[in-house]
Amino acid sequence: MKVVAFNGSGRKDGNTLILLQTVLNELENEGIETELIQMAGAPIQGCASCFKCMDRKNMQCAIDSDPFNEYFAKISAADGLLLGSPVYFSDITAGMKALIERTGFVSRANGGILRRKVGAGVLAVRRAGSNHALASLNYLFLISEMIIPGSSYWNMGLGRKPGEVSSDTEGLETMKTLGINMAWLLKATADCK
Repeated sequence: MKVVAFNGSGRKDGNTLILLQTVLNELENEGIETELIQMAGAPIQGCASCFKCMDRKNMQCAIDSDPFNEYFAKISAADGLLLGSPVYFSDITAGMKALIERTGFVSRANGGILRRKVGAGVLAVRRAGSNHALASLNYLFLISEMIIPGSSYWNMGLGRKPGEVSSDTEGLETMKTLGINMAWLLKATADCK
């Protein structure tokens, strides 16, 4: 079993990474292989609405000038998907939104290949806006017929400056619980796909 995680932050080593790594550590403790992809420095554009993916049905987006097709190959091969973003103006980053748009379209064009995979999102937030941003992540999972594990609180950690989220004890515990629950769900559904 494998989970691929995407850090949608413009900072490679900021609060979002700390939260994602906390979840990934729990998955690894449960024997699940993980991979973390930092999107910073390799921006992808949003969907161009060309619908070529619907015609071609080749597991690829027609836009080939960025790393999206490489990302999608990793998503389609994984059993679970973990998306992480800081909260900007009560929503996810533009890069994360672009990943969601194109992942959703290419998946649907190819028979809904995300169906019954496990998906979860995590957010680094300064103070407010995380519920709306979490919904933005969850919408991809829901429309793709993915299964979303819960945790002990909303999947967010508080912190503004890089590393500050490490002081949010409740946020880190929420991430640990999310990792444990995600691992349980992956194992429980392994033979049901």
